[in-house]
Amino acid sequence: MRKQAGIVAGLLVVALWVPFVAADEVHTVEQLNQAPAELEGEMVRLEGIVGRVNEDIMGVNFVHFVDGTGSEGDYITITSTELPEAGDRVSVTGTLVLDRDFGAGYTYPVIIEDAEFAEQ
Repeated sequence: MRKQAGIVAGLLVVALWVPFVAADEVHTVEQLNQAPAELEGEMVRLEGIVGRVNEDIMGVNFVHFVDGTGSEGDYITITSTELPEAGDRVSVTGTLVLDRDFGAGYTYPVIIEDAEFAEQ
């Protein structure tokens, strides 16, 4: 019985720890815009600058995020209930979603949802 409890506890620790492993690596806008299927549904982390912010659209804020990688003007869209200010230098962590369709023509091949921001 104790052995089973130890195994279950160990699996629980691993299950709780795994999502944070993916978010430890800092990705770039360029990497994520190339739509890496293996990261879909995973927590990802980026560091860079908040670009444009569109407040309270469908109950969330849409943020254009840049880090200087990729072609000039490349950004990734992020949704969050948090409201960073344009120009803020931040670290952002959220769930990578591919081919997100909000309807009414608002489709995103790559988007980061449910993001949290932290000052750098």
